[in-house]
Amino acid sequence: QVQLVESGGGLVQAGGSLRLSCAASGTIFSLNAMGWYRQAPGKQRELVATITSSGSTNYADSVKGRFTISRDNAKSTVYLQMNNLKPEDTAVYYCNANHILQGDSWGQGIQVTVSS
Repeated sequence: QVQLVESGGGLVQAGGSLRLSCAASGTIFSLNAMGWYRQAPGKQRELVATITSSGSTNYADSVKGRFTISRDNAKSTVYLQMNNLKPEDTAVYYCNANHILQGDSWGQGIQVTVSS
């Protein structure tokens, strides 16, 4: 029922930037906690950043100072601004929504590749 569609991924050189977007439907977006996760080949999915309904944010240590998560409730969209990208950031990035009634929902994932 909840649909999450990611966009904005691609290939970038180390040191470059990308902005991921995740558009949500089928949910009252303002009530969702939102997050970005990523999964690299051979590794388990890991949390990258989260943002609560009130706007409080948290980041994985590996991306602190480089990535910024934000949300636009009017557009039902969460963003992940990624700056100073490193090859180790290469992964499939997944948008996540958590709702007290609807539980966890996931996007299909979008590839981010950072070349050295």
